[in-house]
Amino acid sequence: MLERKEVLKELDRFKKYVVQQAKSNLTKSKKNSSKRLYDSIKGVSKANPNSISLYFEMLDYGEFQDKGVSGKFKKYNTPYTYRDKMPPTKSLDKWIVRKGIAPRDDKGRLMNRQSLKFAIANSIFKNGIKPSLFFTKPFEKGYKTLPNELIEAYGLDITKIFTDTIDTKKWQTYTLEVLILSR
Repeated sequence: MLERKEVLKELDRFKKYVVQQAKSNLTKSKKNSSKRLYDSIKGVSKANPNSISLYFEMLDYGEFQDKGVSGKFKKYNTPYTYRDKMPPTKSLDKWIVRKGIAPRDDKGRLMNRQSLKFAIANSIFKNGIKPSLFFTKPFEKGYKTLPNELIEAYGLDITKIFTDTIDTKKWQTYTLEVLILSR
C-alpha cells in the first residue's frame, strides 16, 4: 500500500502534468487568443484526515472548446449542439480584433463589424466547434501513468473520476473532481 505522502506526490505529479499539457495543447491548437482560458486552468489538491481530493478548474467555455459543439449541419461526437440559437455575436467582437480580421477603412480606422460578427456566428451555428480535446487527452494520458497500486488501492475508475460539475453561479469554472476516500 502506498503511503499517504506518496499518494499526494503522485497526484501532484498527475495534476501538474495535466495542467501543463492542457495549456500547451491550447496554445498549439491556436485557441489561446485572449489567454483567459489558459490562465484559468488550475489543478487543486487537498488532503484531509480521511480523504484526498483533486480537482481541475477552468472557465466554463473550456468544456465547449474541449468536447466541441455540434452545428446544425456538421455533427461531432459531443453532448452539446446548436439547435435553434446562434452563438452570441457580442463575444466575437474582441476576438475579431485580436485575430486581426476586423475590417478597416482607407485611413486604417476600424469599421463596423456587425456583418462580420453575424457571418462568423452563423458559420459556428452551422458547422459547430470541432472538439479539440485539449484537456481530455492529457487527463487520460496522465491517468494511465498513475501507479496501478494507487488505482487499485483507492478504487480509481476513470469513468467515475471523469465527471464534471459546473457551478456557473459562483465561479464560472469547469471543475473535474477526483475524490479519493480512504478505505
